[in-house]
Amino acid sequence: MNKTALQEILEIEKNEITWPKCNSNELIDNPQNDTLTVGIIGCGAIASVITDFALEGKLGVDLKFFYDQDMERAYNLSSKVDGIPVTNVNDMLDHVDLVIEAASQQAVGKIIPPILKRGKDVIIMSVGALIDLDLKNRLDRIALANKSRIYTPSGAIVGLDGIKAASVGNITEVNLVTRKPPESLGISTNKETVLYEGKASAAVRKFPMNMNVAATLSIACNRETNVKIIADPEVQHNCHEVHVVGDFGELKTTTQNRSYDKNPKTSILAAYSAIKLLKSLNENSRIGT
Repeated sequence: MNKTALQEILEIEKNEITWPKCNSNELIDNPQNDTLTVGIIGCGAIASVITDFALEGKLGVDLKFFYDQDMERAYNLSSKVDGIPVTNVNDMLDHVDLVIEAASQQAVGKIIPPILKRGKDVIIMSVGALIDLDLKNRLDRIALANKSRIYTPSGAIVGLDGIKAASVGNITEVNLVTRKPPESLGISTNKETVLYEGKASAAVRKFPMNMNVAATLSIACNRETNVKIIADPEVQHNCHEVHVVGDFGELKTTTQNRSYDKNPKTSILAAYSAIKLLKSLNENSRIGT
């Protein structure tokens, strides 16, 4: 190669776009662009468990924005992870990819539609709100129109993947027996007491803080669940017994949940199900239906 040819090559390389140099420290300090930024609405028991996982670096997303009607709770949780408390849900929507609702069934109908209209995905923890099919269908339509996604974790029961698979066929019977310590149901009694026996929709309305499992089960089966709620002073854990019958065969599960120390109405497994869902959003392979 003569000198003239070499000079021409060097001149071409000189005019090429040069990639910026970076070292390993810069890669650590600057997370990848595909890391989801998440906001949370409702800074109670479930939000506390999720935030603790974020603090330990075990969440797989960037939990950044916090909203609660009690701003002190929002400030307290956000300070754990260097997050940002907001006084209005709209203040986070330009900056998040996904919003976790962990507030109340009433909040779902009011807060979720505007979030979906902004093209943001949501995780709904207050699944009991979706037993109202008019609301569920309205949210589905809004999500479809705005290319958003609605996620509902499995919550405080096990076996939901199998039940969803069974629903492809014909399910003929779905029963749920929930047995809880009286204090977690807001009553005081020294003997086993049946508080409710009937359909899931009425159970959710009567016990909105305790019957998200009935709604989750009904939605997964596409069939309203038969529910029995028992206050039992002899039990130490929230217990859910599920019995499903269909052309697939028969399925029975029993879940004995440890309650969250600061809120006996909340099962730790419900929070864990949301955490696993968040982690799965970044996974390249998934197990289960």
